[in-house]
Amino acid sequence: MAVYRTTSARPVAYGYTVGMLCAEWNVPFVPGDLNNASTFDFPVRYLAVDGAAGADVLTGDADAYGELFVAAAKQLEAEGVHAITGNCGYMAAYQDVVAAAVNVPVFMSSLLQAPMLLRMLGPDRRLAVLVANGGGITEGVLRGAGITDPSRLLIQGLDHKPHFNEVILQEVGTLDEELFRREVVEVAVEAAESAPDLGAILLECSDLPAYARSVSEATGLPVFDWAGFIRYVHDAITPHSYRGTY
Repeated sequence: MAVYRTTSARPVAYGYTVGMLCAEWNVPFVPGDLNNASTFDFPVRYLAVDGAAGADVLTGDADAYGELFVAAAKQLEAEGVHAITGNCGYMAAYQDVVAAAVNVPVFMSSLLQAPMLLRMLGPDRRLAVLVANGGGITEGVLRGAGITDPSRLLIQGLDHKPHFNEVILQEVGTLDEELFRREVVEVAVEAAESAPDLGAILLECSDLPAYARSVSEATGLPVFDWAGFIRYVHDAITPHSYRGTY
């Protein structure tokens, strides 16, 4: 029989499995984006981290917001979530400090998938990583994601694409979903054409899962994204029962 206890955090609801630390953004979130609740078929507890500006997180500075993220993660844990993620891949810079502060699984960034994917691909294949800001992938971000040797990563920034830059990095204008999709696909195709040894693509940015299918269709490569990573963790913390035939 399930037992439900009160908590000091005074949650407004129960039943959240995954909690998401949300940096402050002024951008639209379409279905498929991590910050659009319809992306998931299970409840996600979104928690705004006041004072953590998304534009600053994108610089990859590991010291800027550590205390803010730790305090917010502790709040989510007190509210009863079973795992904690973030809403910007560059939050990998805070992976170690947040994971050490709570007692539930923490995966602050989609980039945590990269070491596993590189092992899956074998030593002669490369992994393309589509990122929001190519200049923000600092040593701290890579280290936080467990990436010690980036030599097999092909990091492709989207910051040079006009519409992406305007909507996501400058946080102005209106998102044209088809134009946005076209720019994402263009960068993915450019990566595939420049690297015949490419084995897969990882979409780092939380705004990109909506375009994973288009990228896969355009490149013919396996595409991994953050929404799929969250579903993977969700299935681990809420395991299903399977009945097979023998």
